[in-house]
Amino acid sequence: MTDSDNPNRAIAQALNSWRQAGLDQMPQYSPSMEANIGQAEQVAAAPSPAAETTPDAAAQAPLVTEPAPNTTPHSSLLTPHSETAPMTDNNLIESSDPVEALAMLQKRVAQCCLCKVLPETRTQTVFGVGNPRARLLFLGEAPGADEDAQGIPFVGRSGRLLTDMIEKGMKISRDEVYICNVLRCRPPQNRNPLPEEAAFCRPFMEAQIRIVNPEFICCLGAVAAKNLLQTDTSIGKLRGTIHNWQGYKVVCTYHPSYLLRNPPAKKDAWIDLQLLMRAMGLM
Repeated sequence: MTDSDNPNRAIAQALNSWRQAGLDQMPQYSPSMEANIGQAEQVAAAPSPAAETTPDAAAQAPLVTEPAPNTTPHSSLLTPHSETAPMTDNNLIESSDPVEALAMLQKRVAQCCLCKVLPETRTQTVFGVGNPRARLLFLGEAPGADEDAQGIPFVGRSGRLLTDMIEKGMKISRDEVYICNVLRCRPPQNRNPLPEEAAFCRPFMEAQIRIVNPEFICCLGAVAAKNLLQTDTSIGKLRGTIHNWQGYKVVCTYHPSYLLRNPPAKKDAWIDLQLLMRAMGLM
């Protein structure tokens, strides 16, 4: 298979070319890009113009049935990976102060109209929330209906389960971590992100990660894991291993909405959290 036969790879290469060209803004979406994405790299030479799935009612079992020994963290183990994120050639990072850099990036995200459909169907963009200097970042898939309405990631039922995973399972506060998604707009009917949508949003995702500069990233579900690691490997095979992505340590587990639909999988998710906690020195 050639790069032109693989939309994910071709779009990613195009985006890299746009960033390397030092564009202040990314090119607007056009039908010609969709018709021949293999030619998208040519755009870099041209000037640039200025969900959560409803779970079954019976899926209410808590993730953690009994506390793990010695899971109460010491405050020194929750200190940020570094005080400031390293500057890169990513022109979306406009400040060395993570609070200011995230605020500036959030304004750019709110104005984004690169995708063909999402800007027309979203209520608002859903950026991210949490500690801007967090040691641990949770990466989800895309906003759901509740997130689209409130502008905050993971606030519905899956969000409440994620909070339990963090606070009851890992024994740390949700406020101490950072949470964002692969997409910053809700896909219609909570469908999975399309390859071009994930590719257009990837620079924002990467900029967020670099600004927060966590030591650990926890991918929630197959969409998050496959998009971050750029792999077709199933979530079942990605679990149980600490991956390396550009110097960040990555642990993959099931999405909370999947756990709500499939309560037996909570046992596996707890194993994944324990792997993460051991790596972080929390147990």
